[in-house]
Amino acid sequence: MNGREFLKGAGVVSLAAVFLLGGSPTQAADPQPVTVLVVYHSASGNTEKMAQGVAEGVKGVSGTSVVLKRVGEVAADDLLSSDAVIVGSPVYFGNMSGEVKTFFDNWNLKFRLSQERRMSNKVGGAFATGASISNGKEVTMLTILGAMLLNQMVVVSGGGGFGASATTGPTSPGIDDKELADARDLGKRVAEVASVIKRGTK
Repeated sequence: MNGREFLKGAGVVSLAAVFLLGGSPTQAADPQPVTVLVVYHSASGNTEKMAQGVAEGVKGVSGTSVVLKRVGEVAADDLLSSDAVIVGSPVYFGNMSGEVKTFFDNWNLKFRLSQERRMSNKVGGAFATGASISNGKEVTMLTILGAMLLNQMVVVSGGGGFGASATTGPTSPGIDDKELADARDLGKRVAEVASVIKRGTK
């Protein structure tokens, strides 16, 4: 019988024993699960497709679960029970859609999350779809991240400088493999950072 088996059989596994046997506190107990909420507004299906790519990236991180919802379906409990929130929007008039803006307004007006900073230290990310290359996708992602920063969230990028985006106009081929890969990269990175913050692991 080796030392680890003896201590386990004797029922005296402790932090000291874990360190003596070359382990760490995080190895001694099951890691806490990490929940990532992916929310989006989509009229044509393009932003929904990107949201599904983001969710796939989240699922690729061990010990992480994903909740995928449209913005109008999100309740306060969804936000409070998540460790990270990734928000996606189509570009409307150079900015986030009205539905996504209402979603953020509801953090204060409906859910009462802002007054007590109840979203503080959760991880945030953003993605956007737009008809042409220069029509507001970066502005849309920045305004989403700005709303998160005002709630003291920790924002990160992913596949691109501000998040993940796709060009979906009539002259484009639609969301391509690279854009979906960027969406998956965003989901993966947000999940990894949320894991580091919650578990203290890398």
